[in-house]
Amino acid sequence: MVHSSVFTVLLGCAAAYAAPASQSVTSLSDATIAKVKANLLQIATHSWEIGTALETLTELEWPSLSVFGGSLPPPVKLPSGTARDVINWATKIVKAKDPDALPLIDGDGAVGDPASIGVAVLLTNWTRTDRSDHEFSTAAGHQLKYLLDVAPRTSDGAISHRADQVQLWADFVYMAPPFIAYYGALKGGSGGLSLLQTAYKQCKLYRQYLRDSSGLWKHIVLGDWQDNHHWGTGNAWAAAGMLRVLETIRHSKLSSKMQSEQSDLKSWINEIMSASWKYQHSNGTLYNYIDESSSFADTSSTALLAAVTYRMATLTGDTSHISAANKAYNLIKASVDSNGWLRNTVDPETFNTPSQPGAHSPEGQAFVLLLQSAFRDYKAS
Repeated sequence: MVHSSVFTVLLGCAAAYAAPASQSVTSLSDATIAKVKANLLQIATHSWEIGTALETLTELEWPSLSVFGGSLPPPVKLPSGTARDVINWATKIVKAKDPDALPLIDGDGAVGDPASIGVAVLLTNWTRTDRSDHEFSTAAGHQLKYLLDVAPRTSDGAISHRADQVQLWADFVYMAPPFIAYYGALKGGSGGLSLLQTAYKQCKLYRQYLRDSSGLWKHIVLGDWQDNHHWGTGNAWAAAGMLRVLETIRHSKLSSKMQSEQSDLKSWINEIMSASWKYQHSNGTLYNYIDESSSFADTSSTALLAAVTYRMATLTGDTSHISAANKAYNLIKASVDSNGWLRNTVDPETFNTPSQPGAHSPEGQAFVLLLQSAFRDYKAS
């Protein structure tokens, strides 16, 4: 997934794990947030980058329309201008969609990544002013059909992240299950409940395949090659994706029918947080391969896992990991340069090397803003 600035930190240094003492935290400035956002919009081009950017804009600018901010379904009528940037981008994608293709956009061989745009398309459809326009519902329905009826699967039903073979990536959990769940929350009734249960089941199956005894998730299993390392961003994708599914269920009208599933998701998210933060280093960072001292510092995964931590504390009232999140927030704040670029990211297309000098990570930019949104909402709770 894609690129950032000069890598300067901690390669091969001895692990110095986070102290329990709390740190004071002051928010990123509005000017910095604006620069980070402008840079994200400039460089997000791949399907998963666009989907993550759309979710980021929703959480940052239109929090009442995110699954963290209000009941589902959302209002049918929005005040003029509300979510205009999200709706315009989703509209552009649907208008450009290949009419003969089921996915919303080319996924570079990935099954899950195009679905990351689906929540924004569903929101656009739900709030459209022309109620006779079925273009968005058709596009979203085709994306769902591709996931549920066309994409390859394991024998027990885990949807493959890749189109050319059955291969499971932790990334998938952020891309597809939140879309399936959101579709279900808007659909309602028995059909909606079935989709919410499908989203939960995908999280459950992926955990069964990818989690090991450490509590961390491997990055990629099955297929003709694997990445059995505990990739920081993969663990962050998984935790953040399960959190979006959890909050979609919780805010839906079907929440009371899925109490045990919500308990499971909370537990599984907490597994990743607990297993990850124990490897946090003294300056607040996590390493790219979380539990490998020979790896390198990575701000991308650190930012997204901190965002999950603030969100979970807001939801559950459990602040046991807030000290780690605060240390991470301060690191991220210090790692954004004067031009609004997050430094010291992993190259998201290689997974195992730092971003090259002069290159930047679209998902890293998004994670800064997801972290800011989660921190804001935690402080307000």
